[in-house]
Amino acid sequence: MRLGLTDMIGLAASLIFALPLANYAIIRLFAGEAALGLGLLVVAAAMVVLPQYFLDPGRILRGLLAGLLPRQLRGVADLDAPDESPTEESSIDGEQTEATPEDGIPAEK
Repeated sequence: MRLGLTDMIGLAASLIFALPLANYAIIRLFAGEAALGLGLLVVAAAMVVLPQYFLDPGRILRGLLAGLLPRQLRGVADLDAPDESPTEESSIDGEQTEATPEDGIPAEK
């Protein structure tokens, strides 16, 4: 996993808050309060792991922008949309009909 400058700054900010919490959790574990200690260790680990793997700022920004843009300007959404088959067209009342070739004569079944 390669981290850029902003990723390193984000990791440092997460560690600034997670390390004292983890330290307190270890003290609580040695004091005999296992549930509190383990719970705080889980929270401290989540403070570091979640932003790095699940809350990627680039992914969040791309999703937000894709949701705000009109369909014509979404490049990725148009590539993922399934196309209709070239031999069938949808009619107004919802039933499938045969497509006609360029000369206008209906194709035989």
